Formats: sequence, structure tokens, C-alpha cells
Amino acid sequence: MPSYKLIYFPITALAEPIRFLFNYAGIEFVDERFDRKDWPKLKPTMPFGKVPVLEVDGKKIDQSAAICRYLAKQCGLAGKNDWESLEIDATVDTIHDLRANIARFFYESNEQAKEEKLKAAKETVPYYLERLDAQVKKNGGYFVGGTLTWADLTFVGLLDYLNHMMNEDIVEKYENLKQLQKKVEELPAIKSWIEKRPPTIYPN
Repeated sequence: MPSYKLIYFPITALAEPIRFLFNYAGIEFVDERFDRKDWPKLKPTMPFGKVPVLEVDGKKIDQSAAICRYLAKQCGLAGKNDWESLEIDATVDTIHDLRANIARFFYESNEQAKEEKLKAAKETVPYYLERLDAQVKKNGGYFVGGTLTWADLTFVGLLDYLNHMMNEDIVEKYENLKQLQKKVEELPAIKSWIEKRPPTIYPN
């Protein structure tokens, strides 16, 4: 078994789906959360100056979705065949599109531009959520194939961060997504992770 170290800020966000997968699979990993003030000196040591980064036996790799896919394959959450794997990949890309739409206004520092981007997000976010909700309904309570996959863990793992950026519970009006969140958070391995994980320290 390789040794794993996950390097990220002291928040849920992009690292949380990875942490969910490690815990779901029962794979031990070092959950390294660095202090924000250390980021400028850590940044040059990362493959593309970004995190999360996973160290596998000391070799560094980035890109959160790729890391998730790698772990999902190891614990049977990457689809039963190539078509399902493709559906999962497409769903995960859509979830990250949704995240990018929200992040676009959240990280905008120009007030006027921020207003415009927020207005755009108020339209695009429900557009995505309605369709994701319908997908879960059609697929028996999960995103793909009527069973748990890494797409479900990605969505629920990112929710805390998406809610933080939107300053609301974004799935509140979407019954199927709400049920999915509940199902994932009540998986014994995920539930015990959520209970013991360090608190998220979002910057003010």
C-alpha cells in the first residue's frame, strides 16, 4: 500500500471529496493542512503552484478530480463499465462548472464586477441545480447507475464550500439533492470523518 499525504489549506473545499474517498475506502492518509501565511513559500514547491496536492510515496500530483478518480478506481466507485465511468466524469465536470460559476463572483475583488457576476450566478446556479436534481431523481437517488459513485462524494464533499460562497444552503429547494446529501453524510465512514475532522478555517 502506498503512503499518502494530502496537502491543502485548513478548509474543506477542493480537498474534501478526496478526504471523503480516503475515509470511505478505509485508506490511511496524512491530512496536512498548512497555515495560510506559509502558502507563499510552499507554492513554488507544488507542481503547478496549486493545491490540493497528493503525495504518493513522496511523488507529488495535483488536480483534485484526477486524484479523486484514482482513489475511486481503487474502491469500486468509478462505474461498472466505460459508459458509467464517462457519465461519472461528465457529472463531476458539471459539478466543477457549477463551482466555477459561484467562485467567479466570490473571488472577484472589484465591487461592480462582483455585483454583475453575482447576478449571473443567481441565474446559472439554479439552472445547474435543477438539472442535477433531476439526474438524481432519474437515477434512483444517485447521480449515476442507481448506486454510490465518486460523483456523489464529490458533490456532497464540495457542498460546505459552495454554501459558504453563496452564503446559503444551495440544495434547500432541491429534494433529491437534499436526500443525496443525507445519504452520503450518513455513510458510517463519512459520518465518523465529519464528526472528527478539524474545523474549517475560512479566511474572513
